[in-house]
Amino acid sequence: MTHRQSIEETLVLNPDQEIDRISQRLVELLRVMKRKGLVIGISGGIDSSVTLALAVKALGRERVLALQMPERHSAEETLYLSNMLADTFAVERIHEDISKTLEAVKFYKRYEEAVRQVIPEYTSTWKSKIVIPSVVDNPGYTVFSIIAENPAGETIKKRLPLQAYLGIVAATNFKQRIRKMFEYYHADCLNFAVAGTPNRLEYDQGFFVKLGDGAADIKPIAHLYKTQVYQLAEYLGVPEEIRRRPPTTDTYSLPQGQDEFYFSLAHDKMDICLYAKNHDIPAADVAREIGLSEEQVERVFKDIDTKRSTTSYLHMSPQLITDIDEIAH
Repeated sequence: MTHRQSIEETLVLNPDQEIDRISQRLVELLRVMKRKGLVIGISGGIDSSVTLALAVKALGRERVLALQMPERHSAEETLYLSNMLADTFAVERIHEDISKTLEAVKFYKRYEEAVRQVIPEYTSTWKSKIVIPSVVDNPGYTVFSIIAENPAGETIKKRLPLQAYLGIVAATNFKQRIRKMFEYYHADCLNFAVAGTPNRLEYDQGFFVKLGDGAADIKPIAHLYKTQVYQLAEYLGVPEEIRRRPPTTDTYSLPQGQDEFYFSLAHDKMDICLYAKNHDIPAADVAREIGLSEEQVERVFKDIDTKRSTTSYLHMSPQLITDIDEIAH
């Protein structure tokens, strides 16, 4: 009996071949754009780390600028890990703390007011994050909740009504949009382009902020599944401490995994489900590979379709009322 290749095995890359392909394309795109290098916002996460490593491989360290843009809610290790990354690849870095900019647009005030709609006693001394139930275990509608921790370490969990949820997300989106503003400022100063850092899972499922982290001139890893990003990370020499770090949003003041906030499963299983969905592989086959029931995999498939539908707006360019060519002629 011949061995049927698993999806996990199918997702294994040839690192040399993939790095060469990405490198050649980066050089070609910058030539077309008439830009000299790339600006990359780094957080100590795996995606921005691999994007930076690929840029250095393709262009040389002199043509890559790393931007560190922490703020009051950023994880304590963010600056430490991003410094480690910049040191490893010997790139120039600029530190732009965006806390004062966020204060200027009243982000912290707006965020706290939104949270107080459900937790009236919430103040700036508290920490919080929003979470969703697992689609795998919950067949009903997705309902967001907020988890808040007071200074004494006591936690409260409350279901979020729509207006409170929208207010919280609208406020936190300031972070991604302000970071992108700084990226383009430095890119304009250097005649560089801006590199985005979404992987395939994030790009496909709309896990980005429009005109925030979704804005970029080039997205070097948007075709790679998250597990493939980790493969390249090891091959390119991204520090092990960064490779071991669980994927986080680094958006809320409490630690928050991406699977708590957006995805149905951990990234390795989500990659397998997304690949299966893209290649019409039956749910029963996926269930056997990742240790779930067929019904649970079908729920994940349905969630993939739902996210594609509800976030399609994020991928849309500005829409015109009529074709400009028609006006010209």
